[in-house]
Amino acid sequence: MANVVEVKVGLHCDDCIKKILKAIKKIEDIETYNVDTKLNKVIVTGNVTTDQVIKVLQKIGKNATAGEDTQTNK
Repeated sequence: MANVVEVKVGLHCDDCIKKILKAIKKIEDIETYNVDTKLNKVIVTGNVTTDQVIKVLQKIGKNATAGEDTQTNK
C-alpha cells in the first residue's frame, strides 16, 4: 500500500522547485509527487517514508520538516 508523505520545505523560487523535483524523482518506489507552492509543501506517494524524503531534501541543502495536519478542535 502506498504511503502519502507531506513535508514542509521552503519553496522560494522556480530554481528551488526544480532542484527539489529533481531530487524527489530519484527516490525509489515513488508513485506520484507534487509541490504545493502556496502551502510550501512537497507531497509524495509511494513506498516511501517521511525520513527518506527529508533526507533527500537535506542533501540538496533544503530545510525540510514533517508536514503535520493542523486541525483545530472547536
